[in-house]
Amino acid sequence: MRMSFGLTFRTAKGCWVPNLSQQCSRGSTGLFVPPSPPLDSEKVKELQRFITLSKRLLVMTGAGISTESGIPDYRSEKVGLYARTDRRPTQHGDFVRIAQIRQRYWARNFVGWPQFSSHQPNPAHWALSNWERLGKLYWLVTQNVDALHTKAGSQRLTELHGCMHRVLCLGCGEQTPRGALQERFEVLNPTWSAEAHGLAPDGDVFLTEEQVQSFRVPPCSRCGGPLKPDVVFFGDTVNPDKVDFVHRRVKEADSLLVVGSSLQVYSGYRFILTAQEKKLPIAILNIGPTRSDDLACLKLDSRCGDLLPLIDPR
Repeated sequence: MRMSFGLTFRTAKGCWVPNLSQQCSRGSTGLFVPPSPPLDSEKVKELQRFITLSKRLLVMTGAGISTESGIPDYRSEKVGLYARTDRRPTQHGDFVRIAQIRQRYWARNFVGWPQFSSHQPNPAHWALSNWERLGKLYWLVTQNVDALHTKAGSQRLTELHGCMHRVLCLGCGEQTPRGALQERFEVLNPTWSAEAHGLAPDGDVFLTEEQVQSFRVPPCSRCGGPLKPDVVFFGDTVNPDKVDFVHRRVKEADSLLVVGSSLQVYSGYRFILTAQEKKLPIAILNIGPTRSDDLACLKLDSRCGDLLPLIDPR
């Protein structure tokens, strides 16, 4: 399956603006959500009982909660990146070692950033934020890097894989806002233009190698080192201190709810194993099978934004 979005980006008085095709701008929030069966009223009641009985609920979210905000994921059947294309994400080792890989990554990310940064929380994000406000949600762990939980007001939050809205210097470790880097890109590339050939997860688009070759990437303004988004790339590992922190939150919880994750990546799956060791009840809300379906006392195949707002957390 190939989806063509016809995104073009051009300069207008020095500012970069997206020109989205009609296909992309109309109904884009549903483009990356896999088909799911109608809501089952009995399953809704079962999840309501699960939440009602929970006093210290830990929620772990994955890309499936953000597809309803128009952000593509990797693994969803028929609509994820792996199903749509033969392209694969940038590997951590390649990014660190090879300047051309960093140039390609940042060119793609520069084009995709205006749209990626404009995505907004959907009803599922707002529901979880409300659960926290009412004292039902003890802690939220997200594998996503899109900042949508933060935009929805969640505060008891761990971003397991970091956040695309921050940039990290590989030399001195300084963190800077991603928006500030966008402005530096614009200054360095005043006449550069590109046409994207499809959306990818995590804030980038697909460009040709010819388009990428002339793109200029600034170094860290403090030490001159290479810049990287403050996220865990494929092939990298989560900070051990962050892993220990989340393990402690799981052990303090009395139940665990997975929302929108297939749990195929071990960085999230390991916390399910910890919950199993603690004999915590586990519920999973995800369209399609997950790595932990056999460990769950409740599995639901529904859209997150359709189901979670129906649950009364009080």
